[in-house]
Amino acid sequence: MSTAAGPKGVRLGVIGGSGVYEMEGVEVIAEYDVDTPFGKPSDAIVHGRIGEREVFFLPRHGRGHRLLPSEVPYRANIHGLKQLGVTHVLAVSAVGIMKEHINPGEMVVPDQLFDRTKDVRPSTFFGDGIVGHVSMADPFCNELRQVVAKSARGSGATVHEGGTYVCMEGPQFSTRAESHFYRRAVDADIIGMTAIPEAKLAREAEMCYALLAMGTDYDCWHEEEEDVSVAAVLAILKANSEMGKSIVKEVVQQLPAQSACECQRAAQYAIITAPEAISSAAKARLSGLYGHYWDQ
Repeated sequence: MSTAAGPKGVRLGVIGGSGVYEMEGVEVIAEYDVDTPFGKPSDAIVHGRIGEREVFFLPRHGRGHRLLPSEVPYRANIHGLKQLGVTHVLAVSAVGIMKEHINPGEMVVPDQLFDRTKDVRPSTFFGDGIVGHVSMADPFCNELRQVVAKSARGSGATVHEGGTYVCMEGPQFSTRAESHFYRRAVDADIIGMTAIPEAKLAREAEMCYALLAMGTDYDCWHEEEEDVSVAAVLAILKANSEMGKSIVKEVVQQLPAQSACECQRAAQYAIITAPEAISSAAKARLSGLYGHYWDQ
């Protein structure tokens, strides 16, 4: 495989709630009903413009929040954004808080992940005749993380940089025993249900990926705070929705026009299946991700 790695033009995709693109200053250009080798994404992808920058929006759970975390078509979502030329993915998500110094309504830009999903969600583009392994030592793009944190501070948010996100299967919230385990054994900072396999797939697709997490509750470990409930989560989200939108718009403006981030070469040496052993069907399925290597 070639080692050529010049700077690429940056295109941002935002994966978030149903109304993530419904913000002042967003000009909607088009909506795309995308087909991928892994099925259809959660919903139509909205192509918008903020100022002079293009951005693509995808509601993770579908419009109207129809999909459970385990039902989200993560592979189709990431592949669909890739098909539209997206290079950087900003995930926006509500999370439970696992540390006392983080308050509801504050933002966290984590730098680590701990996977507690149950192998229900397809979490790789590889398989079915082609074997590949990418590094997940640092699961979030450091370059994009810095832009997100700076944008959040510039929007007036209280921001916690770094920390570990525990991804649980859901859809139920944690038991009290689980909540205490994540705090003590994992040293978790926040807990959610969607960063896995999103982050893994973005890395395999050679896309920069970062997460803007809004703390909404203290799960069920805190002795002086109410246990998590849907009502509490929605109340915090509603109260802070404008802040989240402001941060997204600021990220769009702060992103560099070009990037040579190493995330964009994450799969350069990942595939270990002998070229002559890769079937034409496997190559066709993954050509949108790795065809630039095979064609050289």
